[in-house]
Amino acid sequence: MKVLVLGSGVIGTSIAYYLARAGHEVTVLDRQPGPALETSFANAGEVSPGYSAPWAGPGVPVKAIKWMLMQHSPLVIWPMLDPAMWRWGLMMLANCTARAYALNKSRMVPIAEYSRDCLKALRAETGLAYDERAQGTLQLFRTHKQLDGIGGDVEVLKQYGVPFEVLDRAGFCKVEPALAHTQHKFVGALRLPGDETGDCFKFTNRLTEMSQALGVRFRFGTTIIGVEAEGGVVRGVRTASELMQADRYVMALGSYSAPMLKPLGLRIPVYPVKGYSITVPVTDPAGAPESTIMDETHKVAVTRLGDRIRVGGTAELAGYSLALREARRATLNHVVTDLFPRGGDVAKATFWCGLRPMTPDGTPIVGPTRYDNLLLATGHGTLGWTMAAGTGRVIADMVSGRQPEIDVSGLAMARYARGAA
Repeated sequence: MKVLVLGSGVIGTSIAYYLARAGHEVTVLDRQPGPALETSFANAGEVSPGYSAPWAGPGVPVKAIKWMLMQHSPLVIWPMLDPAMWRWGLMMLANCTARAYALNKSRMVPIAEYSRDCLKALRAETGLAYDERAQGTLQLFRTHKQLDGIGGDVEVLKQYGVPFEVLDRAGFCKVEPALAHTQHKFVGALRLPGDETGDCFKFTNRLTEMSQALGVRFRFGTTIIGVEAEGGVVRGVRTASELMQADRYVMALGSYSAPMLKPLGLRIPVYPVKGYSITVPVTDPAGAPESTIMDETHKVAVTRLGDRIRVGGTAELAGYSLALREARRATLNHVVTDLFPRGGDVAKATFWCGLRPMTPDGTPIVGPTRYDNLLLATGHGTLGWTMAAGTGRVIADMVSGRQPEIDVSGLAMARYARGAA
């Protein structure tokens, strides 16, 4: 079957690879000159099924106000006259209940766990290397109130069978020796030993090469003008030079999926939430992290990627703006130097931002639309890297007419009844 994939980030490229492996003829379109040059370029590097949970939950509205008042705020909202942003925000508030949180998490965990398993299998089968490490994630707490408040999270981890450890100072210094120099700033930690890390950009570029070896054509530097449909089916994708046609179409354009779908009468609540990162060269390996550390206070992740430290976090609602704001860099600098003062040279760090495609319920949109030959794979938010391989397998199964190996009934856009109408 001839399949056209829109987008060559980690999601689109993973889909292309698994489609090609299933025997389909695949072409990938992207406006950038190469793969993974937008949101997949310099993310936090976490493959974290254990942290697959929606942002919307009980108590989040009150916490959000406190976060915005912090000096190094993990949340920034720029007021704009953008109806899409306000609709998205109201939908997120509606999901800040215990019942909605439980439902949304129950939809997120299976695809995240499945994706990690797919990624492990892919590594074993191909020898794919991308500065990967499988040494878990460590969530650090600066106050006893934070540590005492993990009871609900622990119960959820038990419910889904996610391995975990609650550690004191000696315990977290054992898995992250460099924290011995700053351990007095923290009272304890929650460790998820099953989580992994890796360079998403390296992974996507290597997977592109492997996909090309399987016959996938990547049309980089190709601007997508729009998707044309008639009679309940997509007829083609209009580029600046031609109308490209296929038997099936998969939209994996991240935050840009929503405006691309709107002319088709498909409204999905995917909105860009900007995240920032710095990439710091390691100067003292003994003073750098071994895996990923999450600073619970600042909501910032610090990850070891080979001879670099990736520091990623903050959530900024600013529409589709890619402006690099120095205040966000200051927050990232503060966290990495506060935790690992000897690990890297922040003066030599590179600064980056990307637009996370967020849904108000935290769950990605993966599956069919009312157009028979159009599938969606978007809205993964901060978990695109975590869920990429599993999403690729699921879409390949759907295109091939096979039942996916996990229950994906809650991932389709049909859950937004009004948007699917």
